[in-house]
Amino acid sequence: MSKPVVLIAEELSPATVDALGPDFEIRNVDGTDRPALLSALSDAHAILVRSATKVDAEAIAAAPQLQVIARAGVGLDNVDIKAATTAGVMVVNAPTSNIISAAELTVGHILSLARHIPAAHASLAAGAWKRSSYTGVELYEKTVGIIGLGRIGALITQRLQAFGVSVIAFDPYVTTARAQQLGVELVSLEDLLRRADFTTIHMPKTPETVGMISDDQFALMKPTAFVVNVARGGLIDEDALHRALTSNTIAGAGLDVFVSEPPKDSPLVSLPNVVVTPHLGASTDEAQEKAGVAVAKSVRLALGGELVPDAVNVAGGVIDPYVRPGIPLVEKLGQVFTAMATSPVTSIDVEVHGELADYDVSVLKLAALKGVFTDVVSDQVSYVNAPLIAEQRGVTVRLITDGDSPEYRNLLTIRGAQSDGPAISVSGTLTGPKQVEKLVEINGYDVEVALDKHHVVMAYTDRPGIVAVYGKEFGDAGINIAAMQIARQSAGGEALSVLTVDSPVPDEVLEHVRSTIDAASLREIDITL
Repeated sequence: MSKPVVLIAEELSPATVDALGPDFEIRNVDGTDRPALLSALSDAHAILVRSATKVDAEAIAAAPQLQVIARAGVGLDNVDIKAATTAGVMVVNAPTSNIISAAELTVGHILSLARHIPAAHASLAAGAWKRSSYTGVELYEKTVGIIGLGRIGALITQRLQAFGVSVIAFDPYVTTARAQQLGVELVSLEDLLRRADFTTIHMPKTPETVGMISDDQFALMKPTAFVVNVARGGLIDEDALHRALTSNTIAGAGLDVFVSEPPKDSPLVSLPNVVVTPHLGASTDEAQEKAGVAVAKSVRLALGGELVPDAVNVAGGVIDPYVRPGIPLVEKLGQVFTAMATSPVTSIDVEVHGELADYDVSVLKLAALKGVFTDVVSDQVSYVNAPLIAEQRGVTVRLITDGDSPEYRNLLTIRGAQSDGPAISVSGTLTGPKQVEKLVEINGYDVEVALDKHHVVMAYTDRPGIVAVYGKEFGDAGINIAAMQIARQSAGGEALSVLTVDSPVPDEVLEHVRSTIDAASLREIDITL
């Protein structure tokens, strides 16, 4: 079999390729060369990019086999996440790869503003000696305001406290206990802006945060205050910032990010009280290597059919090793569930009973939906778009957990209602030291059958000799029965037979067996996962 194709569209560290390993065919393309990119995507299973390559809806449509888009960095402005999700393509990034580099650059901007380092360097390099022109201020006993006390904000706090500063912060999602642990005082945004000598912003770019620092906010700040943004362009209103800087409303600014990059014709760049850098937050050897290695590992997981817990368009979470074996089991139960359906499903409950209920099992709901829709839609179904497919089809989905499981240590059940027909349920468990996947219930009938590639499920009136009849019919058709179990709720009532067969059963054979034994239902189940 040919190896999956991994397309590297921008320069990444050699450690990235090493982390991918030998299991993939590595190809390179210039992601900024649009025709070359679209052509190279035609048979790619994964693409690794940084910030220059635009993986938009057109690019995704040109990649019918694409399973994962990996951004070796934090921001995802160049990836159409909505289009990727609709296509079932996982989007991953490296959210922690550059946090130390970004924090250190922030401290660098603060020091540069406090001591006029870039301007003094430029002056001296030009032959001038103007010591009095570059008198600065100490950080000692100053107040630093951090807007957004996440991972980067916390790192900045730790580093700046060594300078003897007081740190205040605004973050509506951080608890007082966490702030106290960091030695930070939580305040309102308005209070922060009034009190801070240096304000640095570390918020995600959302419709709510774009332009969150504008004229009204600058009016609250001290005339001696400085503002720093190494997070995302647009969090600070650039026109308002220019007005504040040129009117001496504030003393200066340090900018690493801009609304448009590069910032052509921006009046901010040439102001004497502004320190600018060309989006260097992640531009260290260490950050680039961390980012590449992190997304390479994610690509390996994704192409191996596993869920990547921190994929940005998958509601997953950290998967406990105790939960992980249940993922392929519940996917297969999803295929059994679909095979048993006779009309469109309107609701699905994914039930987790037993010890597993004490863990985060949200991934099992995703896996169940992936299995349910694998044989229903023609498009690729993944952990990414399975919930979207359910939503588009009007299927309500619930995850139900219950620590009580009388018969099995753990029991996974998929239960659903049909638009025209009875409810469906299938259950499975893992048994023994080898964690054998077993089907243990179908529509209320107790069975115990090891899950295999091909099964036939028949419901018929229980009567003597019926097993011999259908056994002969399958034998005459050359279909070998590898295992069989029969369940019934009462003698002479309806019985349910689950056969494990060695090969797919032709439709005409199934129909012949159905008519011969007068089966109430007969379904073939082909498990492809």
